[in-house]
Amino acid sequence: REHIDGEKLDAQELSDGAIRGMLQALDDPYAAFLNPQQFSIESQDIQGFFEGIGAEVGLRDGKITILAPMPDTPAEKAGIRPGDVILEIEGESTQGISLMEAVGKIRGEKGTSVLLLVQHRNNNEPELITIVRGVIPLESLRLLMQVGRIGHLRLFTFAGTTNRELKEALERFERAQGVGLVLDLRNNPGGLLSSVVDVTSQFIDGGLVLYQLNAQGNRTDWKVKGGGKAKEIPMVVLVNEFSASASEVLVGAIMDHDRATVIGTTTFGKGSVNNLWPLSDGSGVNFTVARWFTPSGTLIEGEGISPTIIQEISDDETEDVQLDRAIEVLQQELARGG
Repeated sequence: REHIDGEKLDAQELSDGAIRGMLQALDDPYAAFLNPQQFSIESQDIQGFFEGIGAEVGLRDGKITILAPMPDTPAEKAGIRPGDVILEIEGESTQGISLMEAVGKIRGEKGTSVLLLVQHRNNNEPELITIVRGVIPLESLRLLMQVGRIGHLRLFTFAGTTNRELKEALERFERAQGVGLVLDLRNNPGGLLSSVVDVTSQFIDGGLVLYQLNAQGNRTDWKVKGGGKAKEIPMVVLVNEFSASASEVLVGAIMDHDRATVIGTTTFGKGSVNNLWPLSDGSGVNFTVARWFTPSGTLIEGEGISPTIIQEISDDETEDVQLDRAIEVLQQELARGG
């Protein structure tokens, strides 16, 4: 009423701005306000697909960072790589915007395009990349049999279908008379907590997968389920700095239960529970409500999980030295076991 331009003010914009300001004051990197369109897009994940470019993003040092382009997606085909920092989306700086706001701007209807200014790792000059959005299926995993009947099992995400796909992959591994597994969680950005509990239960015999503490200090334990199909299979696990969230839960459980050797680099450090609440007008808010801990009490958020064996890999490597090291360690363990 008193503002000089009061007649021009939009009540909805003022309300949305107030909500954004309140969430920003939380100093929570995962706090975000989503308008109705963004909220609708964010809710697509539970359908087993979404429309967008096919890249998982996270916050690293306050920057919107690519964790991984999904296989055979527009992002991968356009040259998006793990570790890329998104500086601008459609000419607008990403500095100061929330992770979910960035995701909302990148996603959109198939056939439409989005222009990103991207800073590649170890490259001083940013690159403008135009990507045409598509329908992105949520593929969970791939199993490839290596020389010596070693299975290379790569988990891309933890979706509602992952445990079923994992059981099928383990059956294929058994039919191929596999003797050992390399469980590859590199560039795995995480996914559903229920999924990682199911997946971890395939490899561990009893005990905790993780526990979480909420704002009131209440503890919730997530226990191993019975009937795992891969509890006795010799295994080595691969991780890197873009293994995040649910994949860190799995790695933490594997290490605390002394189930397998873990090789690679320290993981991303995303171990929090973020709830997305719908508001009455179709918009939504998201913020952190709890944090995850490994069975022995290691905090994941902001820390990450350090592997048993550190194995770096440089961007100019032509060979996958981490996978080679994992197979070598697994072969040594199989030889000792035999």
